[in-house]
Amino acid sequence: MSVTTPKGPQLAVLPTVAEDDTRMVAQVLQPSGWPTPKGYANGMAADGRIVVTGGVIGWDAEERLAEGFVAQVRQTLSNIGAILAEAGARPEHLLRLTWYVVDMDEYLTNLKELGKIYRAIFGTHYPAMALVQVVRLVEKAARVEIEATAVIPR
Repeated sequence: MSVTTPKGPQLAVLPTVAEDDTRMVAQVLQPSGWPTPKGYANGMAADGRIVVTGGVIGWDAEERLAEGFVAQVRQTLSNIGAILAEAGARPEHLLRLTWYVVDMDEYLTNLKELGKIYRAIFGTHYPAMALVQVVRLVEKAARVEIEATAVIPR
């Protein structure tokens, strides 16, 4: 299905469907002619109950921060998964992740490992994402903080 806007490019709307559910969960918004992004979506659309997280970091239930950037990303994504589950949401309900990192090079150096961790926790559903380098996070030893937005279908 394509939608043409009066003053814009054609927009391809690609439905994403959960394996165990035939209801449409989200639509990937991919403008016609744009290259397909790797590991994220340009845009997402959904209808339903909105679930948002605060800035989530890589500590456990006892507030012990994981050692190192990759371990903190693993714990952060696991924490987001737990928050989503608390709302009855699944990874395929994710529409947006905003990553805040204190060192962009640390992120870029570990892309392959981060991709493996992401897929192990959330599968191959890639929402819209943004990545921002910041001077520091509230928890001084934190290397990454991620905010998530999900929509549970009605």
